[in-house]
Amino acid sequence: MSTHLTQYPLQSHLAASLTAYLQDLQESGVDGIPTEMPTTVAETTMQRTAPAEPGIDTVMYTQLSAPEIYETLEQIRKNLGACQRCKLGATRNNLVFGVGNPKARLVFVGEGPGADEDAQGEPFVGDAGKMLNRIITAMELKREDVYICNVVKCRPPKNRPPESDEVSTCSPFLLRQLQSIRPEAIVALGSSAAQALLQTKVPISKLRGKFHDFHGIPLMPTYHPSYLLRTGGNSDSFWSVWDDMTQVLQLLKLPVPNKSRNK
Repeated sequence: MSTHLTQYPLQSHLAASLTAYLQDLQESGVDGIPTEMPTTVAETTMQRTAPAEPGIDTVMYTQLSAPEIYETLEQIRKNLGACQRCKLGATRNNLVFGVGNPKARLVFVGEGPGADEDAQGEPFVGDAGKMLNRIITAMELKREDVYICNVVKCRPPKNRPPESDEVSTCSPFLLRQLQSIRPEAIVALGSSAAQALLQTKVPISKLRGKFHDFHGIPLMPTYHPSYLLRTGGNSDSFWSVWDDMTQVLQLLKLPVPNKSRNK
């Protein structure tokens, strides 16, 4: 399992973002938050060794290393509110939080909502969602068995990739979702999601096919369903995704359906 995560420094507002997150929790009535907010990330108690350089991953360590703080997904969604924390809030129609089993063993994470998701307020409901449903069905699972969410909760204009400030602002809520669910495995769908979670610029073609450690949770990067739509349903990329999902099923000790490739 690969454990090498390349770190990228972020802007100086990181500590302020973390402080605001802790204040939000305290205002929501969550127990176990200190009265005085830490002024730097380094002052926050962590159970793991923090990365050498501050960044999104520092926030990941802090939040996923605090088992005394437990929130339900409903509490996190309420705290998110009618979010205007980044510029995406001004252009969205609906905030897209997540859907599925709050105690799912497997979580799928995409990059951000598209037009259909923005209209309906649910992740992966358009054509890419139908392809994801096909993958889930091929695994002999149901959509309601898993949890599906995105790195950012609002649609980037013209479906562009989320920008770094948008990712850093929205990441605390994704991490709180993952902390609440505590899945046994995560599948990162596409380059943007995989690179945001693993803090790397390595392309998805080199990341996929093997598990990476995400703070004790095995994470499998794979191609985004929209990429499969462009390359065809029986393409080499589709079967690469199936190989990745086979590894996920084996990790979860679930039966691996026998699939025959049609030439």
